[in-house]
Amino acid sequence: MERVVFRRAEEKDVSLILYFIKELAEYEKMSDEVAATEELLCEWIFRKNKAEVIFAVVDDKEVGFALFFHNFSTFLGRAGIYLEDLYVRPECRGKGYGKALLRKLAQITAERGCGRLEWSCLNWNKPSIEFYRSLEAEPMDEWTVYRLSGDTLKNLGKE
Repeated sequence: MERVVFRRAEEKDVSLILYFIKELAEYEKMSDEVAATEELLCEWIFRKNKAEVIFAVVDDKEVGFALFFHNFSTFLGRAGIYLEDLYVRPECRGKGYGKALLRKLAQITAERGCGRLEWSCLNWNKPSIEFYRSLEAEPMDEWTVYRLSGDTLKNLGKE
């Protein structure tokens, strides 16, 4: 693996963040669900500080990114980190950059005193599942993710 360095995203990187999000959505066959814009990302990541982004950089080129934020475990009594997106460009896969990004996130999690690092993975994404299992990540088979969004979320909020 070529030497990888990490850098935190700055507001000037918002177009690159959106580019990575769209590439990931295409890979996940969910391009039609991307509603994010540069303006929304600027607002929520940089102005409201609701998420963070780090890039994996090789030879001055961003080869991957991770977008994450803090969650909280009542059982542990402390914060954790939730990894929303981890993406490495197709031509850069198999070189250890995904593992390097997860290692960096594990370091950040430990440095901040957080209790755990968590993420979700689509059930059909066998390459990613195998990768996560190779790192000894444990699938949470007994949990099901539920979601409210769009009109359903608005309607519930009105009642």
